[in-house]
Amino acid sequence: MIECKNCHTPFSDETDFCPSCGGKVIRNRLTLKALFAHFSEQFLNYDNKFLKTFLHLFTKPEEVIDSYINGTRKKYVNVISYFAIAITVSGLQMFILNKFFPELIDFSSIDDIRMRNMQQKNMRFVSEYQGLIMMLSVPFYALMSKITFFNIKKYNYTEHLVIFMFISAQITIIGVIIMLSFTIIGVSLMTVTVIISPLYIIYSTYALKRLYKFDFGEIILRTFLFIFVASIIFIALTIIFYAGFYFIDPEGFIEFMDAQTQKGLQKN
Repeated sequence: MIECKNCHTPFSDETDFCPSCGGKVIRNRLTLKALFAHFSEQFLNYDNKFLKTFLHLFTKPEEVIDSYINGTRKKYVNVISYFAIAITVSGLQMFILNKFFPELIDFSSIDDIRMRNMQQKNMRFVSEYQGLIMMLSVPFYALMSKITFFNIKKYNYTEHLVIFMFISAQITIIGVIIMLSFTIIGVSLMTVTVIISPLYIIYSTYALKRLYKFDFGEIILRTFLFIFVASIIFIALTIIFYAGFYFIDPEGFIEFMDAQTQKGLQKN
């Protein structure tokens, strides 16, 4: 008899999996070969839930998302775990950029010192709080979606949260892949950002079209409505942000506004 190292249930030593918790029996010491094999089994095998979730969110997002919403949660990675993986991958991306490609996030080419400092501050803020930004953005996207589909009661607000957690995670992961691929060949961060930016709208439109089974014309109209709602909310949040910025740091606010004014004058 042996004892499961996970749940301490005793069972026959001929058994390969614990009958109680399903944990695999590990009999050999950890080696590099075994470690690589475990990694391949967990993340590179098509039968692996992560890879299957990633691929099926492209080919049939409605199945992945509706499966979770309707209670089928063994086939794919659950939404919380998938979102957490995306945040982790995003953090790893920033580490790689700062560590190995600092020249691609260098703003020294900007002549205006105030604008250069502001861009550097913005980059530091995004680097430090990107996980929080992702988490806070999902409720707003879900709200916009709920308003956009106001006359269709297929999903409640919580289910819209699930939808956009999957969408945000998927876009973040593919965005990291694209970002790192371009940075390796020396493309600047700003250029890659411009390339990736439309991805959110394109993929969100595609996923929502599949979820709601809309035709092309209907989803285009809903997309424009979504953008309109997003613009209204964005304006409101911008006003709140600037008001908070002014009360928290009046000098920094004045410096920021001066820099924006100078930038506008230079363009004209």
